[in-house]
Amino acid sequence: MLAVTGPPRRLYALRFGWEPVPEAVSLRGGSKDVYLFEPVTGAAVEYDDGWVLIDTGLNPDILRDPALRAAHYVKAAVGCVPEGDPLLRQIDAAGLALADLKGCVLSHLHCDHGGGLRHLEGGPPIVIQAREHAFAMDEATLEHCYFKSDYDRPGLRWRLIEGEVELAAGLRTIPTFGHTPGHQSIAVELPVGGTVVLACDAADLRRNIDALIPCGELTHPHLAAAAARSIERLHALDRQPRTEVWPGHDPDFWATRLAPPAAYG
Repeated sequence: MLAVTGPPRRLYALRFGWEPVPEAVSLRGGSKDVYLFEPVTGAAVEYDDGWVLIDTGLNPDILRDPALRAAHYVKAAVGCVPEGDPLLRQIDAAGLALADLKGCVLSHLHCDHGGGLRHLEGGPPIVIQAREHAFAMDEATLEHCYFKSDYDRPGLRWRLIEGEVELAAGLRTIPTFGHTPGHQSIAVELPVGGTVVLACDAADLRRNIDALIPCGELTHPHLAAAAARSIERLHALDRQPRTEVWPGHDPDFWATRLAPPAAYG
């Protein structure tokens, strides 16, 4: 489906910024008064003839403009980003080139995951679950933490999928609905070190995975059962040999993955 060949060579851990988030958002039953300074994360999967981006982080143009920030952040946690463009900085730090990008896989379209899509207009395909795309385009609002100005762009080449799909050798989607209607996690089979499953927002913290506790914030209350099933699947995957599930926003966990070297495989 994506124009890369051979198995993945490396997985690069990317951090696009940070968000102050109440524990209750990331952990069902957590405290509303205890705040976590959570990293906004993504990844890049390198192949012999190009690479694939997983999530795109925050949009710094919205964060840095007072009027745009006030207009957009009616519910979402206001993030912070380093100087410059966080996506382009991370690509450069990994030694990758945007010209070699062969595709992007989006876990979902919350503002801290789709904020870099403006760089992909006229570029490679963007893979997303069809139900997530439909929700984002039709029903989602700022109250759901979706910024249509980030993703409702005519130059984006969407590739809509259903369920579990092998996108390339060693790269597949795992439906983990619940946090949003069409959230997906991504499995990367590395030549050394086994399989990494990027849980994204199906599990913000390692505690979600270890203790089988879903995240606390869902776009709809009726998705609670789906979120619980997704956590059960991620917990089971994490117990498989040579498989590790990476939570999407855990500050302690990502501190270990972002310390040099940040390339795996």
